[in-house]
Amino acid sequence: MTFEWKGVMPAITTCFDEELNIDHDFTAKHVTWLVDNGCTGIVANGSLGEGGTMSIDEKVALWKTIVAAVGDRVPVIAAIASMTTADACAQAVEAESAGCSGLMVLPPYVYRGDWREMKYHVAEIVKATPLSCMLYNNPVAYGTDFLPEQIAELAAELPNLHAVKESSTDVRRVTAIRALSGDRLKIFVGVDDAIVEGINAGATGWIAGLVSAFPKESVDLFNYVMIGEDEKAHELYKWFLPLLRLDTVPKFVQLIKLVQEKVGWGNARVRPPRMELVGKELEETLAIIDHALATRPQTSNAEARA
Repeated sequence: MTFEWKGVMPAITTCFDEELNIDHDFTAKHVTWLVDNGCTGIVANGSLGEGGTMSIDEKVALWKTIVAAVGDRVPVIAAIASMTTADACAQAVEAESAGCSGLMVLPPYVYRGDWREMKYHVAEIVKATPLSCMLYNNPVAYGTDFLPEQIAELAAELPNLHAVKESSTDVRRVTAIRALSGDRLKIFVGVDDAIVEGINAGATGWIAGLVSAFPKESVDLFNYVMIGEDEKAHELYKWFLPLLRLDTVPKFVQLIKLVQEKVGWGNARVRPPRMELVGKELEETLAIIDHALATRPQTSNAEARA
C-alpha cells in the first residue's frame, strides 16, 4: 500500500486476556472502530503497545491481525525497537512480510550512543526494507535526541524516510525541522498535550495515545485545528487536556488502558514490570476520567481539507 503520512494515527495499546496473552479478537474490533471514526493509520507495538514485553512471534501475529482487520483501508505501521541493530532489521523484514505498509523506527533500547552510532542504527533499519519509514524522536523516554540537523541529514540520505514523530515536547522542533527539510518530511506530533501547538507550528499528523479511548474527539480536534475552526478547537482541547496529559507521564500505558476500560473499549491489564494502578494514583486518575465523561462534549465530525 502506498500512502501519505497525515492525519491521526493511533499508537494503539495491546489488549491482553486474563493470562496476559494478546487478545486478537478484541484487537481486530478495536482497530476497526478506530478507523471507522476517522483514524488514518494504525501504529502497533510501540512503547504504548508494550512492545518491549513481546516476543517477535507475538509481534508478527499482532501485525497480521491488524493487517487482516484494516490493512486494506489504512496503512499498518510497525514500531521497530530493539537492543541490537541486527534484531531491529530482522523485525523490519518480518513486518514487511506480515503485510505492514510502513515502519516507525526507534533508537535502540538501553544504549544511548553518539550520533555516528545512532545514525548507523536508524539507517540500517530504514534500508532493511523498501517500506515507508518514520523516525521516532523521543529523548525524554529513550535518552537519544535526534536534533533537527541530524534529522535533515538522515532525510537527505534515506529516500524512504518520509516522516518524523517529534516527541521532544519542544514545539520549536517542528519549525526547526521544517526550516531545514522543507516539505521533505511529514512531521507528526508525538505527545498528546502539544497537538494544537504542534499543528500551528506546521505539523500535519498526530501519533496519538488517548485516541484509543476517544477516537472521535481526537480526530475532530485534529481536524478543527487543521481547517482553522479555532473556537471549536479551543473548546474541545480545553475539555480534552486533562486526559491528554495522561500520555506524558511514566505510567502512561496503565493510565490510557484504564481510560479505555472506563469507556468500554479494553481493559487495564498490563504486563509486568508494569502493574495496574492502586490506591491514591487510581483514585486520582478515576476522578479525572469520571469528570471527563460527565462533561464530554457533543461534537460533529470535522473534515480536514486535503
